[in-house]
This record gives sequence, structure tokens and C-alpha cells, in this order.
Amino acid sequence: MKKKNQTSVTNRYILLGLSALCVLMMLLSSFSDKVGGPFKALANVTVIPLQQGINQIGGWLGDMTDNFDTMEQLRAENTRLQEQVDSLITENNYLQADQSELERLQDLYRLDQNYADYEKIGAHVIGKDSGNWFNSFTIDKGSRDGIETDMNVIAQSGLVGIVTDVGPTWATVRSVIDDSSNISSMSLSTSDTCIVSGDLSLMSEGQIRFEQMENNDNTVNVGDQLVTSYISDKYLQGILIGYVSEVNVDANNLTRSGYIIPAVDFKNLQEVLVITTTKADLTGKSET
Repeated sequence: MKKKNQTSVTNRYILLGLSALCVLMMLLSSFSDKVGGPFKALANVTVIPLQQGINQIGGWLGDMTDNFDTMEQLRAENTRLQEQVDSLITENNYLQADQSELERLQDLYRLDQNYADYEKIGAHVIGKDSGNWFNSFTIDKGSRDGIETDMNVIAQSGLVGIVTDVGPTWATVRSVIDDSSNISSMSLSTSDTCIVSGDLSLMSEGQIRFEQMENNDNTVNVGDQLVTSYISDKYLQGILIGYVSEVNVDANNLTRSGYIIPAVDFKNLQEVLVITTTKADLTGKSET
């Protein structure tokens, strides 16, 4: 018990001594500029370096605080700017989508004017068969809208295909590139007739085939237009199918065949026009 009291007394003396030393250093610092001799020298050696160190530490801590504040401000500013960038990107995407839709609708309007003699209904593509190409697809208009089988479908610059099946609110379209598609066609420059056959295997090269064109003195050149012919039983006359890309004389020397580039991009179809007049309506013949 006595030993414990001695330790406590010793600690108290040490604390008092340190306190006295601090007070002495403060006094020396206060009077170092007013007095000379050994007191000033002692202050220069002890108190002043200590003050300088404390000032440096305080300045460093102040700078660190300022840096943290600046970093927080920069983070907040960066977050705000990122939100603005995200908003502008979203707005730009909407504008691009609107611009793309406007261009497609302008194309449809021009196409509508090119075939102004026919009544038409606009429709959106809402489904398609698997694969890269729109060889068979579904539109959002059906019998309730006046859609019937064998109505011709156009888009972009020309013929897309023909309606093959109809429901109350939908219809199926078989396009000219489908393997089962065969269209009576003719050269717009020479009126020579031929058959345009769909071929999905050729679409990787961006073209389909025509054949059974008479080998005569008429010249069919690359770039000439092939359109639906007047003898077609289901397609209205004069609708652009595509442009000749190659012409060859067949081995029998009686006919010519070759390839055309379709007038429609069958990888990208979103809107179409359905001509509500069928060939049977014009000829007065029932469907065969």
C-alpha cells in the first residue's frame, strides 16, 4: 500500500515538472525577442524549433483538410457532370431514333407518291421468322383493317412481297427473297419478261436470281430495273423488284439468266405499305 502511494506521488511530481517546463518554454518564447543572453539562446534551441514544427504540422493538416474538401467538391461536380452526360446521351439516342423514323417515313411517303394510283395501308413489322433476313414476317394489320391475302406489300424503294395469311389484327407477308417466291417480272428498259426467284443462300451476297429471259437482240445492262410484269397473276404491274447486277446467256443459247440486287433492304424492315387492291380486283378474276 505504501509502495502504491509512492508511485502516485512520483507521477504527480513528473506531471508537475512537465507542466513547469511547458510554462518555462512559453515564457522563453514570449520574451525571446526582448531579452538577450543565454535565455534567448535557449529559446532559439528549444522553443522556436518546436513552434516551427507545430506550425508546419498545423499547416500540413490544414492543407490536408483543404484537399479533402476539394476532393469532395470534385466528386460532387463529377457526379453532376456524369448525370448531364448520361442525360445528353439518352436525349441524343432519342433524337437519332426519331431522325431514323422520320427518314423511313419520308421514304414511305415518296414510295406512296410513286404508286399513287393504288390505295394503301401503313403497317408495322411486329415479328419475323428466325434468321437474319425478313423472308417471312408478321405485320400489325389484319382483316379488321381490310387486309386480304394476295395484297402486294411495298417499302423503301420497291416490292417487299405478298400477303399469304391474315388474322383479325395481323397478317403474314412472304417476301421476294424467300425460297418459295417466284415472280413474273420484266426489264423496264426492254419489256423482256423473266422469272425472279427468291434464294436465301444468295442473300449473303446481297442478290437474288432471275431466269427464263429470252435471248434476243434486246440488250439488258447492269443497273437496269426489273419490275413486276403485266402477266403476273398476283402482283400488280410495274412495281420495282431490283436492279440487274449480272446477265449471262444460258447453255441452250435461247434464254438469259442472271442476278439482281433487291430494291429493299431485307435485313432492316420496320414499316411497310400494303396495297389494298389485288390483281384479282383489277382483272375481275377469282384467285387461282
